[in-house]
Amino acid sequence: MYPREFEYIAPSDLDEALAALDANPGAKVLAGGMSLLPMMKMRLLSPDVVVDIGRIAGLDQITDNGDSVSIGALVTHAEVADSDLVGEHGAALATAASWTGDRQVRNRGTCCGSLVHADVAADQPVAALALGATMVAASSSGTREIAAADFFVDTMMSALEPNEILTEVRIPKAGPGTASAYDKLGRRGGHTDYAVAGVAASVTRSNGSISAATVAVTGVGNRPVLAAGVADALVGSDGSDAAVKAAAAHATDGIEVLEDLYGSVAYKTHLAEVFTARAVNAALSAAG
Repeated sequence: MYPREFEYIAPSDLDEALAALDANPGAKVLAGGMSLLPMMKMRLLSPDVVVDIGRIAGLDQITDNGDSVSIGALVTHAEVADSDLVGEHGAALATAASWTGDRQVRNRGTCCGSLVHADVAADQPVAALALGATMVAASSSGTREIAAADFFVDTMMSALEPNEILTEVRIPKAGPGTASAYDKLGRRGGHTDYAVAGVAASVTRSNGSISAATVAVTGVGNRPVLAAGVADALVGSDGSDAAVKAAAAHATDGIEVLEDLYGSVAYKTHLAEVFTARAVNAALSAAG
């Protein structure tokens, strides 16, 4: 199927792109196009105007900011997966990027595009949540920062305003004793598909116990969400198998688990607990 006719705008700089959004309410931003174009072809979306930011210089960089790592709006999944900087300070995100789609999607689609798309079963949003990422949104009136915990609002709905562009996502650098991990069950049984259930975890070891933890779950509810009950149970524990298993039992506390074609409520709840334990144990192992 072909999309309906639309006007195509390819601005040469960010100011021009933002002006185009202001002048065309309802316009959609195109970066890699791996989510937008299929939806347009199926006519789930039919914008009158598409603003292609792919030619804007400076948005395709992964940058060391000293206390954080910035991933620009045009950085692809493959580049995130292969980045030593992301791997060192945001291993959960690097893994999530490496398991996003197939080779073609990973080499064309963008990390920021995946975050804005906010699919209920996507990999990178949940990693951004667990890592405590900050989204940087630009509009013609300036920029604003949005915490990942506030960014994912509902099914395929983010806190980004219609006239804003997500120009970068910032990942705090991991300190001593801190590591993260991501694990999931894909819809076809492996890793390179949307998650039936997936979990990202970031943990910090200090003096023989877990001093900080953040855990987030995807695929089971209407959006990626923090599993606060797991983190609360982990902090102060010794990180033993028994402690991790007990914490993982809280994986879906406060989450409305939704049944779909890929699993019942009971099955998805079970998977969330299993992959919480796996992700936490992997992060603990990496933390040393």
